[in-house]
Amino acid sequence: MSGLRAHVVLRDRDLDVTLEVGPDECLAVIGPNGAGKSSVVEAVAGLVRLDAGAVSIDGRTVDDGRHHVPSHRRRVGLVGQRPDLFPHLSVADNVAYGPRASGVHGREARLRSDAALTVVDALALAPRDPGSLSGGQAQRVAIARALAADPAVLLLDEPTSALDVEAREHVRAALATAVSGRPTVLVTHDPIEVVALASRVVVLEHGRVVETGTTAEVLGRPTSAFGAAFSGLALVPGTATATGIALDGGGELVSGTGTEPPGRTVLAAYHPTAAVVTRDGDGVVRRVRAVEPQDGLVRVRAGELVADVTVAQAARLGLASGDTVRIAVRPDEVDVYAPRR
Repeated sequence: MSGLRAHVVLRDRDLDVTLEVGPDECLAVIGPNGAGKSSVVEAVAGLVRLDAGAVSIDGRTVDDGRHHVPSHRRRVGLVGQRPDLFPHLSVADNVAYGPRASGVHGREARLRSDAALTVVDALALAPRDPGSLSGGQAQRVAIARALAADPAVLLLDEPTSALDVEAREHVRAALATAVSGRPTVLVTHDPIEVVALASRVVVLEHGRVVETGTTAEVLGRPTSAFGAAFSGLALVPGTATATGIALDGGGELVSGTGTEPPGRTVLAAYHPTAAVVTRDGDGVVRRVRAVEPQDGLVRVRAGELVADVTVAQAARLGLASGDTVRIAVRPDEVDVYAPRR
């Protein structure tokens, strides 16, 4: 098939991951640090050899653990955290480097350079030296350089993580155009990037795929701990009831969004700011295990539940580890659903 199929096995990194990306699909790969995200990208790009498995790009096997096609012959475009432009070449010549390395010269190489720079709205930068560019401009040029080589697959390894907020917006717009119509793997820690660019998401933990689904599924109804944290949601397991979920830790949360048939194993997701913490009010009884700062709020971890309260609320409650509290969540804020298979 066209697109990308990869079963990446790297034994020394304890990595065993299978990915498929359609011909016009952007797949986001997310997970905690050390999960193996960049290792997958390196294997697809040919920067490391497989111990087992196989990588197929546009129907052509480029690594099967025995035969290894080098990076420059894979038709892979790779954009990392840093642009790594050649300082002694102009922007135009940086972008034309890929076509020239593949045997395209003269006017045709320059036309490809101009076309790629146009895609990322950077044609005006063509005569500039890399040293005169801002971080966002340099990263857009790096994207153009990858596109000019006409890659069969585009690999984006945290392409905006080193940029400030304003530069990220410009680069994200360039990426949206760049990924259109071509198989792309996007490694990122940025939920906005996932929403803007990806149609599907894979979650890695400890070198394994722990969750996969459409962007709406993974961000809206996560089934893994990291998927929930990435989406800013609290995720709790339990058993479906007629009105919501009986929590594994005891007690029940009522859901107004519809429930699964009673008796089924389910998950419940809610935003921590929707939870109300009291000493003696309504809600599920839990013991506080941690009180932490959280983006101007205070995060209360009580059993498996999480609540974000204001600093003033935390001060009034005088919360500390070991305290007993009650946590309630409005039914319209609790989404109960079955884990995806």
